[in-house]
Parts: sequence; C-alpha cells; structure tokens
Amino acid sequence: MYPGTHARERPDDPALIMAGSGETLTWRDLDRRSNRLARLWHARGLRPGDHVALYLENHPRYFDAVWAALRSGLYYTPVSSHLGAAEAAYIVDDCDALALVTSTHLAESARELLERAPGPRVRLMCDGYTEESRDRETVAGFERFEDAVAEFPAEPLEDEREGWPMMYSSGTTGRPKGILPPLPDLKPGDPHPLARPEFNVWGFRSDSRYLSPAPLYHSAPIVTSTIAQRFGSAVVCMERFDAVAALRAIERYRVTHAQFVPTMFVRLLKLPEETRAAYDLSSLGMVQHAAAPCPVEVKRRMLEWWGPIIHEYYAGSENNGSTAITPEEWLAHPGSVGRPRACRVHILDDDGRELPAGQPGSVWFESSNPRFVYHKDPEKTAGSYNRQGWSTLGDVGYLDQEGYLYLTDRKAFMIISGGVNIYPQEAENALVTHPKVFDVAVIGVPDPEMGEQVKAVVQPAPGVGAGPELEAELLDYVRSRLAHYKCPRSIDFDPALPRQDNGKLYKRLLRDRYWPADGRGVAAP
Repeated sequence: MYPGTHARERPDDPALIMAGSGETLTWRDLDRRSNRLARLWHARGLRPGDHVALYLENHPRYFDAVWAALRSGLYYTPVSSHLGAAEAAYIVDDCDALALVTSTHLAESARELLERAPGPRVRLMCDGYTEESRDRETVAGFERFEDAVAEFPAEPLEDEREGWPMMYSSGTTGRPKGILPPLPDLKPGDPHPLARPEFNVWGFRSDSRYLSPAPLYHSAPIVTSTIAQRFGSAVVCMERFDAVAALRAIERYRVTHAQFVPTMFVRLLKLPEETRAAYDLSSLGMVQHAAAPCPVEVKRRMLEWWGPIIHEYYAGSENNGSTAITPEEWLAHPGSVGRPRACRVHILDDDGRELPAGQPGSVWFESSNPRFVYHKDPEKTAGSYNRQGWSTLGDVGYLDQEGYLYLTDRKAFMIISGGVNIYPQEAENALVTHPKVFDVAVIGVPDPEMGEQVKAVVQPAPGVGAGPELEAELLDYVRSRLAHYKCPRSIDFDPALPRQDNGKLYKRLLRDRYWPADGRGVAAP
C-alpha cells in the first residue's frame, strides 16, 4: 500500500502530523502533493533509476519529496541539514543527483552547494519550516517549490514504479559513502519487501500513531516513517528532538509506536523525576531502538519506567542482515542486540576463521538479501564481502551459547594499548550513567610507550563545573566498575561533543584533536 491507496479509502485521515506546530497532512494532501512533484520531475526528464537529493530540515515537504520518488522509480538521497555547503555538495555530486529539494532555512548553504555541485538541473526551494526562515526569499538558481509543483496535475503518473532510498554512511570514521541497492521491479501498491504483512514486526495498523523524533535525513527515521505510512499509520514527526517535547507529543497525539536511539533514552532519564511523571504515556505499546548499543543500566531503567514495550534491533542501511530482541529476551540476555532475523551471523577473526561462542571478532552476515555496493567505491565494496559472500558493517561482537549477539564496538574505534585490544564502549557505558555526565566519548590517544592510551572526553551535565575534582571523581567511578586497563587514564572536558542526532559520535573529529595528520607517533600540540 501507499498514499494513493489510503487517499481513496480515507482521504481526510492524517498521514503526517508535525509534533510542534500540529500542522497536519491528510492522505489526500500527501497523495496529491507527491503526484504533482512526481509529474514535475518526469516532465523535466527524470526517469526510473535517476537520483534526487533532499537537503531539508524536518519539514512536511520531506514526505512530498520522498513519496514522489517512491512512486516514480527514483532513488532519493537525504542529505544532513547540519552539513555545511562543502560537505553537502560532496554528497549531492557523488550521488549524481539530477534534482535537489531544499528550503529557505538552508538558503545560503544551498546557494554555495550549487556552486560546488551544479549537477542538479531541477532545483526547488520550499519555504523554511523554522519561524526565522519561513518568509525568506528563494535564492537565485532555485524555483519556489510551491509555485513549480502547482502547475502539474494531482493525478498519478501513467506508469508508476517503486523507487528506493540511497542512503549515505554517517561518516563517523571517514568520508560518507553512498549505499546503492538494486531498484525493485515493483509498482506502488505491490507487496513491498519492507512492508509485507508477515514482516510487520512493529504491529502498525491504520489507527496507529508513530512518533519519529530524529532527523529525517537518517535511514531509520525516514524508512520506518514510510513503512508506517504504507500500513496506513499516521506519522508524528518532531521538528527536532527535545526530551520534554517528546513526552508531550506522546501524550498530546496518543502515540502508539515510537523509535529512539540510546542517547535519547539518556536525555529522558536525566529529566527530573517530577517531569517524567507529569505525562500520560499509556498509549505507547511498542518502542524500538537502534543505531548504537544501549548501556545496560540505561535500558534497564527505561524498562522500569515504560514497562516491557521496548524492543531493539541491529541493522545497517546496507540491509545486509539484522538481529532483533524482545524486552523479555533482553532481560534474560542483558546487553544483547538479539538473534539473527532471516539471516545468519558469523563471528570471524582477522584471518577469516570462525570463532567460538563468547569470543569477540568481526560480525559478518550471511543473507539472501540483495547485494549492496558502495557507490563509486569498488574497493570499499570488495572489503565489505568475504570469499563466502558474507558481508560486514565493520562492527565487533560475539555470540553467546544461545546465539544472541553482543556488540563490543566498531572495529575502527578499537584502542590497542601495549598490544591489548580495548573497546571504548565499555567505559562509555559506565561513565554515561554518572549523574554529572551529560555525554561522553572514549578514544585512543598517542602514547610514546604503549602506542595508545585510553582517554575520555566528557560533556558535563548542565550546571556541573569541569575541572580536576570532577576528573578524579569520574576516574574513581569508572575504575570501580571496570578492569583498570579498560579505564581512561585521563579525562578532558568539552561543552558539546560532536554527536549526530542519530546517536553516533564523530569520533574521527575527536581523534583529530590528539593525533598528528599522519595518525602516528606523537600527540598533536
């Protein structure tokens, strides 16, 4: 199913609600708007298999553009609205976008983007969704979105085809790479591989309300939002995440389903008890989380607060395999991200040998899913597959005796100190539970004797002063919970860590502060 189906059956029901403003898009609205844009792109020469880029804040027009692509056989590529012009231009150019949709909120960056990446021949700028950008003029080089689409009829294209997202990796360890899957040979309304009834693990229904609190330029928020809409569920989209606003939205819109990342759980748990108790969350029946492993204590406290409704999955935009775990299973296997779902998981050492239960190694998926490639990067693509045809996302973990997967860390983040492998996630999970810590990253920094030493970079909680006393308190705290060789030797403080809204840290940016340009030898001055 897709908006056209729901527009015929219940045209006045909501397809989208913006959580802050309450602006609502009905199924009729979404169907007509996405049809007009699909026709505009078709009239300008775009054909199935071509690419469009979306450089937008969380905005109702995001859904117009995504569904226009999904019903006209196009690849759509979300571009982070937090990227500057140069970084955004790299993605727009690399994905070979023939069309670009942006807003007046990003007008100055969009203008510079076009100077760096002039490839898009269809350039649309809608009114910004923030108050300060709503009345800005469309900049030179762009057509006003609302005027351009108004010229086209609201009926579907004669030959509708399913499109697909082409996401880019987050770039936490290097430059982002496009993940190019094969385009499905489907028409909108055909049974969809991501939304067949037997795969509706979310339990979406036509009367469901799905809260999407994260930026739509990430894979999980936009893909899950469109899956919810395929099942007829209304999406409640937050303009930006705020812990209190999320609780308010759940109560106000009687949200039934939601998806969070662990850092959002941390923010929610750090609210005062009286604030957490002030909202009626009884409508919630299914919560999923992913994107990064969740500290055991954080998830345990969330389950105590919200009850056994918090599920977890592990997957990547590459769609090469996944695991899942129910709340009941997690309580029996705390820290696990679950068992394989329609695939097999193998744990291999650096020589490709299978490792026994309990021993960490690289996580590889054996799956019948369509083979992905990294766009214009055959070397990275080849490095993600082994001779058996299994693929990896670069994570490290182990399986227990019952086949449950536990993630240790990203291989690229591993610290090697005196020949010992140290996974910083353990220290991060311990430190983030301290009441004076708002956020934390643990990295390896140069050490002339050991090669690397463990360092924590902490963002103190609001109102907490940084300094030697706090450093000593936090070092004692983490040493009481972990073997000393896993613990930071020192702690630096930062007012704001470079964390994406999907919970992932730009550890590369942190490491660059401490390592010379060649990545070897002596600490940077």
